[in-house]
Amino acid sequence: MFSNKVEQVKHLPLKIGEVARYVIVPGDPNRVEIIASVFDNYQLQGSNREFNAARGTYKGVEVSVVSTGIGCPSTAIAVEELAHIGAEVFIRIGTSGAVENSVHKGDIFIATGAVRDDGTSKQYIPIEFPAVADYKVVTNLIKASKELDLNAKVGICQSKDSFFGEVEPERMPIATVLDSKWKAWQGGGVGASEMEAATLFTLTQIKKLKAGAVLAVEVSDEETVKKMTKMVLECIHSMETERLNEK
Repeated sequence: MFSNKVEQVKHLPLKIGEVARYVIVPGDPNRVEIIASVFDNYQLQGSNREFNAARGTYKGVEVSVVSTGIGCPSTAIAVEELAHIGAEVFIRIGTSGAVENSVHKGDIFIATGAVRDDGTSKQYIPIEFPAVADYKVVTNLIKASKELDLNAKVGICQSKDSFFGEVEPERMPIATVLDSKWKAWQGGGVGASEMEAATLFTLTQIKKLKAGAVLAVEVSDEETVKKMTKMVLECIHSMETERLNEK
């Protein structure tokens, strides 16, 4: 699809040179400006379909925020095009439902990996390949959560394609299968259920990039989004400090 000559990608309102190494990727386009407002400064860059974009700095580190829309298909488009124009580290800020009983409404959840219960990632690599977050991203997210006293839960999430298949499984013709799988996720200790992380983790691993995800369990208020953003920004600052020290 891409050649070295392609500067303006097809879907994102961005081109080569207009994205930072570190990109925060919420699903909801309306969260882009909320997240960017926690930066030290920012500039809105445009919107196209479900993809809104902004760029700014935090403690001297350049950071972008680009929405992916709902679900793995549009997330794959965002990751493909962001990677093409220069993004290297992707951190999702999103919402989720609870799966396992130790995870509760209001918790902040750091995903170490994702159940690939989506269709998109299967178009890239067989289902046996794991969807795993980058360990440096996870480590620095945990560190940031402790420093900010956010007491985040850490574990595996499940990525699904059907929102209503989860919240109203009883009205689906495949209800018995959905119920059986849900019990399996609970039995396996899966903590949260969302709709983007599996493809995000799979694609970035294939492309030798880095990714992580922070999820708010069953809440989506602005204050919680800003708390998660602060945690992600502190993670990014730590990662950039480590990167520069390794040179």
